[in-house]
Amino acid sequence: MWLVTTSRALGEDVVRLVDERAGDLPDPSRASAVAAWRDHGEVVVVDDREEAATVCDEYAPEHLQVMAADLGWWRGRLRNYGSLFLGDRTTVTFGDKTSGPNHILPTGRAARYSGGLNVHRFIKQLTWQEMTPEAAAAHGPVAARISRLEGMEGHARSADLRSPEGDR
Repeated sequence: MWLVTTSRALGEDVVRLVDERAGDLPDPSRASAVAAWRDHGEVVVVDDREEAATVCDEYAPEHLQVMAADLGWWRGRLRNYGSLFLGDRTTVTFGDKTSGPNHILPTGRAARYSGGLNVHRFIKQLTWQEMTPEAAAAHGPVAARISRLEGMEGHARSADLRSPEGDR
C-alpha cells in the first residue's frame, strides 16, 4: 500500500495515522496490517497531479483510490489500474464487497497490460489475415529483412517467396 501526494504534511500525517489505525485492529488483522505497512508501505511526494498520475500508472495497482479535486481529469488520465475508486466516499471496501463489477483484478503491476476479469476472458477470439498479391509483395521484403535480423532464416525465405523477386 502506498500514498502519492503533493503534500509532505499529508504524507507525514498518513504515516502516523496508519501506524495508529493498524495498531488498533484486533489480531490477526493487526499483525497483517502492521507487516504490510512495514514491508510495503510507501509515501511518494510529487510536485503536481501530472507527476502523481505518472507514478500511479507506473505502479499499476490492483486498487487505486483517488481523493482529489477534478475527479473527471483523473478518470480520463489514469490508464494502469485494476479498479479505480474516485472520491472520498468510494472506498475500496465497497468495490471489493458490494459495488464492484468483480474482485478478480490484476496484481503485481499486471494492470500495465491487463484488466479485471470480465466476460471477454471467456470469449474465444479468432484472428485471420488475407493478402492480395500486391500486399504480399509489399510485405515480403520487409518481413524477410526483419526475420533475418532475428536469425529466423526459414521465415525470411517464406517471405522471399512472396516478394517481387521471388525465390532467392
